[in-house]
Amino acid sequence: MTEIFVPRQFRGPPVTANGGYICGLLTKAVGGVGSAMLRAGVPLDTAVSLVDGEDGSVSAVNAEGKVLGIAKPGGQDQIPAPPPFPGVEAARAAAAASPFATRSLHRGCFSCCIEREAGEGLGVHVGQLPGTDPGVCAGVWVPHANFADAQGEMPDEITWGALDCSGSMAWWIKTGSPVGLLGTMSGEVLKAPKAGETYVVMAWALESEGRKFFAGVALYDAEGEIVARSGQIWIGLPPGTPARPPLTPAANA
Repeated sequence: MTEIFVPRQFRGPPVTANGGYICGLLTKAVGGVGSAMLRAGVPLDTAVSLVDGEDGSVSAVNAEGKVLGIAKPGGQDQIPAPPPFPGVEAARAAAAASPFATRSLHRGCFSCCIEREAGEGLGVHVGQLPGTDPGVCAGVWVPHANFADAQGEMPDEITWGALDCSGSMAWWIKTGSPVGLLGTMSGEVLKAPKAGETYVVMAWALESEGRKFFAGVALYDAEGEIVARSGQIWIGLPPGTPARPPLTPAANA
């Protein structure tokens, strides 16, 4: 058993940790390749225990003994094959035309909030790629040195954070409606991203089953090599949830 402690900087919802960041921490604890399921929000600025399971899993457990999330090794079969690499400039143009270039998907979120300062949040957002199916989206990410280790590389939890919200954006762009919160994220980091380099984020909406919305998100280097990839399940909003304002194109689209 060990512990994790998530500072407020890495929030997703206002009082709990970013889902991708937590999935990255949990998957790191099972060897770096795995599938993590979130059962409840992980509190900020609070110690949470990591408990090993007999099946190789690791669970995040709060002080009351409640399991907040669990990760198991493996899960590559839950990571979908990505669409073709669009190139950096096409991805940059798609991101600039995205409605999320002018309105954050989640205000304050470590992964996607565009109002946070560089080096304090990631600000990752994607937009529809012209000429592709609805919900096939792209954007760019330049990792900040503030998040790098001594070798200038991103820890897995930062990379998983960068993969997080774009899957939800792809669904919202496809359907015009939000899909709720991250439920499950399977993935792996093939090559740690480096601070200051440009990467392309690809996100694409897949099928849905009831309130489950499946998406893929992949990270490419500037030459088109996949450096990280994930499969996601987003849990849709319960019936009766107040609607958010409709999406509108970015002002510079």
